[in-house]
Amino acid sequence: MSIRPIKRVVQSKPTIEGAGVRLRRAFGFGDTSEFDPFLLLDDFRNENPDDYLAGFPWHPHRGIETITYVLAGTVSHGDSLGNKGNLGAGDVQWMTAGRGIFHQEMPKGDPNGRMHGFQLWANLPSSLKMTEPRYQDIAAADIPEVVDDDGTRARVICGEFWDKTGPVEGVAADPRYVDLSVPPGLRKRIPVDPTRHVFAYVFAGSGAFRDASQPRAVLTEQVGSSEGTSYDTAGNRSLVLFDRGDEVVVQAGEEGIRFLLVSGQPLKEPVAWYGPIVMNTQQELEQAISELRSGTFIR
Repeated sequence: MSIRPIKRVVQSKPTIEGAGVRLRRAFGFGDTSEFDPFLLLDDFRNENPDDYLAGFPWHPHRGIETITYVLAGTVSHGDSLGNKGNLGAGDVQWMTAGRGIFHQEMPKGDPNGRMHGFQLWANLPSSLKMTEPRYQDIAAADIPEVVDDDGTRARVICGEFWDKTGPVEGVAADPRYVDLSVPPGLRKRIPVDPTRHVFAYVFAGSGAFRDASQPRAVLTEQVGSSEGTSYDTAGNRSLVLFDRGDEVVVQAGEEGIRFLLVSGQPLKEPVAWYGPIVMNTQQELEQAISELRSGTFIR
């Protein structure tokens, strides 16, 4: 087995999206080829309702899939096809925008005002850019959770992991998306497909990745981007991008560590995007924008 070394560790950056929602962006926009087939990961964690209640009013999507995973609070959603509903703590929604959809997402905190969740964007291959839109709304109770003998806990959202298969299916990127919790002080080896791009996003505790014997630095919320610097250890709200190999190793810190572990098969296709519209060529992008302006975007 070959341990995946770390390409880099970066801290998610404060960003404002929608109608004024304050969130943290782990990656997105610009050159995302190292994350292919994924395009963006946002962490919308907040305890101040004024920073998120304005939400994400009606906006278009084309050419991608969006994956929303809620940990606290609720997200009400609706779309131009007449679908609507609510996502609660532990729920997942996988939306295939395909040829085009308008939708809105309006977050609401729990009784203590807390809102927490993630949105991941997965690219669609050129052959499916204009496929029919669809939703997969998954209740928390339907997401398998498995506890290993050493106490490591995994919620399997998509793909296969420890003989469990996540309920989200038929996704073009064929990803594996797992919410992992490793107990304090435990060193855990996690097999991964060597042909896929793999990243981890830490959102509780901290831990040392790679062989984890002598962690050299810890990223905290006050630390900026570590690009160009080698780190073994990642703390809260930090993104770990791995190089090639067939396993990831993590040594949990004193408080344990909880992170998303995401992998997907690269599409290796050109990307042309404008906000929530992602196509393969500038011509396709210009056509989508023209359709938006003329009112013919929804087919």
